[in-house]
Formats: sequence, C-alpha cells, structure tokens
Amino acid sequence: MVALVLLLAFEYLAVATAMPVVAKALDGLPLYGLAFSGSMAASVIATVAGGRWSDVRGPVAPLWAGVGGFTLGLLIAGFAPTMHLLIIGRFVQGIGGGLFSVALYVVVAQVFPAAMHPRAFSLLAAAWVLPSVVGPAITGAVVEHVGWRWVFLGIPIFVAPAALLLWRGLAGRTSAPPRTDAAPSGAGFGARLVWGGVVAVGAALLQYGSGLGGRGLVLLAAGLLVLAFALPRLLPRGTLRAARGFPTVVLLRGLAAGASFAADVFVPLMLTGERGLSPTQAGLFLTGSALSWSLASWIQGRGVHDRDRLLRLGTALLASGIAGTSLLVFDVVPLAVGLGAWLVAGFGIGLVYPTLSVLTLELSEPGKEGVNSSSLQIGESVFSVVVIAVTGAVFAGLDTAWWVYLLCFGMIAGQAAFGTVTAGRVRR
Repeated sequence: MVALVLLLAFEYLAVATAMPVVAKALDGLPLYGLAFSGSMAASVIATVAGGRWSDVRGPVAPLWAGVGGFTLGLLIAGFAPTMHLLIIGRFVQGIGGGLFSVALYVVVAQVFPAAMHPRAFSLLAAAWVLPSVVGPAITGAVVEHVGWRWVFLGIPIFVAPAALLLWRGLAGRTSAPPRTDAAPSGAGFGARLVWGGVVAVGAALLQYGSGLGGRGLVLLAAGLLVLAFALPRLLPRGTLRAARGFPTVVLLRGLAAGASFAADVFVPLMLTGERGLSPTQAGLFLTGSALSWSLASWIQGRGVHDRDRLLRLGTALLASGIAGTSLLVFDVVPLAVGLGAWLVAGFGIGLVYPTLSVLTLELSEPGKEGVNSSSLQIGESVFSVVVIAVTGAVFAGLDTAWWVYLLCFGMIAGQAAFGTVTAGRVRR
C-alpha cells in the first residue's frame, strides 16, 4: 500500500514539474490548465463513486479498478500524440486515483485492528515525503535526458510489482461486503454523483478565474457560488458550521490541508522573488517541511495520544509556522528563522493529517467507512482549491509588493488558526 501511494504521490509531483515542457511539445499551452482541472474533476466524481462501491461490495474491486485506471491513464498520456489525448489520459488517471485513494481507507479499516490505524495512516502520509524530496530533481533529469513521455510511461513499470505484492497480501484478509443497509440508496448515490460533477465544475471555474486578475473576477465569483450551493450536498450535514463529531473532522481536514498546500504555493514564490534564492534552493527549503511532516506523522503513530490535543497543537503549530515563514518577506529576517518556522508548520500538519484519517474510521458506523472517507477527501480537495484560487486571485490582481505577500499569508494562516478554534468539536 505504501509503495502504491508513493508512486501516486511521485506522479502527482512529477506531472506538475513536467507539464510546461509537455504543453509546449504538444502545442497545447491554451489547454494547460485543463490538464490539471480535468484530472481533479475526475477525481472528485471517482471519490464519490469509490466510497459507495467500497461500502456495498467491499474495497477490493474499487481498489483494483483504481490501480488499473491510474495505470491506463498513464499509458494514454505517455503515448498521446496531441494535447487533447493527453488530457483524456489525465482524466482517466484522476478516476483511478480517486477510486484507489478511497478504497485504501476501507482496506485499513478491514485489515488492521483499530489500535494499528494511527501507525498505518502515518506510513501512508510518510509515503509523500520521498517524492517531495527527490521528485522534482528526478523529473527534471528524465525530461532533459530521456524525454517527457517517460514521466508517464516509467511509473507503470513500478506499479506492477507493487500491485502484485498487494494482491498477495490481500488474499483472504478483507471481509465479506459490509452491511448494505448502512449505505446510501441508489437514488441518493446518483444524486451524489451529479453533485460531484457540479462541484468539479465550480472548482474548475475557480482555477481558471484565479490566474486572470481582474478579468477573472466573474469566473471566480461564479465558482464560489457553485461550490457554496453544491458542496454541502457532498459533505456531512453541518460541516460548514463545524457541527460536533465527524462533520468537524471533515472541516478540519479541509482547513489544515488547504492552508498547508496554499503555503506550499507561496513560499517558493516569496523565496525566489523577494529573497533571490534559486529554484533549487527554494526546493531544498520546501524539503524541510516534508521531513518535519514525516517526523510528526511517525510520532503520531507511536503510542496512545489524546487526539483532540494533537489536533489543537497541530493546527496551532501550522498557523504560527506559516505566519513566521511570511516574515521572510523582510530582508532583515535571516533565512534560518524562516526555515525554523517552516519546519514548525510541517510538523503541525504532520500531527493533524493522519490523526483526522484515524478519526474518520473511528467515527464511522459499519458500512459507512467508504462514504465518510470520500467526504473527507472531497473536503480536502475542494477547500485546497478554494484557498489557493482566492489567494492566487489576490496575488494576481494586486502589485507583488511585500504587503501583498503578508496579506496572502495572513489569509492562509488565519484559516489554520480557525482550525485550532474548532478542533475541540471532533467529539460529540
């Protein structure tokens, strides 16, 4: 499982690094954004479908469908002669990744005893660390010396042995299909798929509008309205008002992940634009956060901890770390101070992220692990898109002065701080 998540993470980071070269090679720069938003839209819909499928039929079938779809999408993209076909491949990748990610939560619930869930999720979270450290460098070398197509075609070579080991390990380990009476009705499932498509459209509008400055305000507003109307239909009732119990778990995942991912966007911009660091140096700076994330995730998985306290501490560290890193916009602040703050932010999200995964299974009724896991991941994806799009629009619409950086970082840190306020509501 860890090997497959590592490959999924590596491909996610590799595509982001290689896509400018890919778009130029296929004469598809006008479709550049669609290569990302199409995959995201497919992932949202597949996450909805994978949650229902896992609850009704068990996680094995959606797991293998996801691995197969992810691999097929890689092959389509790798052999694509045009940008349009590459986008189709990315769409298939998104379907596979969405199915696979949700099914893994149900596998953890069925295969491992509850006492091992923290350790299992800490390992899955740590699987993102190695790609974060070496992924961009490996991708650059592959694109430069071998060709961009092998960014897509190389991954299936490693997927095959990992999938074989997982197939052998799962033999006889997962239980019979869970209770179907706990799963949503067929009509309810169809409605969730429709709303998943609407949410994907709203997120795509946000992504396009955020980079257009003043010209994109209409798209940005339209995307926010669509999401405000459709997203509550996919999340547990009361999520947006921090209702006690699982709704707050979903809200916290969106707040924390959105703040962390948005900070990942602005930190290298600030380091290269305001402090004169090279892209390589900025990348090494980001590596520190990935390592402290891994350390905190490992600590979370060892021993018995008060999860409410972990969430309060983690979100507080995330907020204060992001705020401290933003001070690097001032030349008088040493880089070492900013690096220390960035390590604190990584440690904070490392405490929060796997803890929320554990609580998702702990608070799920039998037969609802898949639906709840899909809600968790949909909330994470959409909240991240919203905060990145809104702060990106602010950055694109205003002059890149020091105060604009502070404004964007303040919005991001404020979101994490709100998570600290609501963390105590994860228990009924």
